[in-house]
Amino acid sequence: MIAAYQARCQKQVDAALEPLFAAPRAELGRLYAAMRYSVFNGGKRVRPLLAYGACEALGGTAQQADGAACAVELIHAYSLVHDDLPAMDDDDLRRGQPTTHIAFDEATAILAGDGLQSMAFAVLASTDHNPQSAEIRLSMFQTLAQAAGPAGMVGGQAIDLGSVGQQLLQPALETMHRHKTGALIEASVHLGALASGRADEHSLAALSTYARAVGLAFQVQDDILDVESDTATLGKTQGKDQANDKPTYPALLGLAAAKAYALELRDQALHALQPFGEAAEPLRALAHYIVERRN
Repeated sequence: MIAAYQARCQKQVDAALEPLFAAPRAELGRLYAAMRYSVFNGGKRVRPLLAYGACEALGGTAQQADGAACAVELIHAYSLVHDDLPAMDDDDLRRGQPTTHIAFDEATAILAGDGLQSMAFAVLASTDHNPQSAEIRLSMFQTLAQAAGPAGMVGGQAIDLGSVGQQLLQPALETMHRHKTGALIEASVHLGALASGRADEHSLAALSTYARAVGLAFQVQDDILDVESDTATLGKTQGKDQANDKPTYPALLGLAAAKAYALELRDQALHALQPFGEAAEPLRALAHYIVERRN
């Protein structure tokens, strides 16, 4: 099921994203080319899938979540561009392709990331892309700003940079990853739910529990793949966490225990979806996919 759903959602979000990269002036052609490259150089589109899945779980249509799906993918792409920079992780490879600062140059990559971040909020503000009420759009704005900023993803990156070479205990490691990776995954689910126009306190609470579990499971599986996989499969440099002495779940818990923890988190996510019917099957399939993927 997940392969067909993933293909359908990827096609839909890519179609919604493509028109955003038409440069309004010739002088901006290189900048927009770098922005487009950063978004369309592969990727699993997990965050848009979660937005679409949450919207549909509450009875909305996928089209209602196009704005949310675009926004979270744009934020994700911007974060990867900046994460790969020499001042951060200093990576030359992303999704099997040269990273943006290698394909273009470092200054253009910084500007491309900045542009993608602001574009995400422009999409949420536009009724053409995000035809929700003003109240819902404001709530979506607040959700994404919280998740992407210093209280979320950016804060997680800062914690990550400051933890190199340190031996973190599991609570501290989880705090870092709930910020760096989990915050945007949680926002993807929340934005999709809001886009349905049918979200209430109980459904948002259940979906939040689901999102927190899959968000952390995603990072645990990433850490496992950095140990078990290879550069060609991952599309990025394998073994870099260990080489850079970064704290990871396999290093902290051991590989077998890290795998068991990923499955435990998956089961927590599935349990949170019990109040939802068949419409939540894509979210269930995504929970399985997140801990079974090989890249």
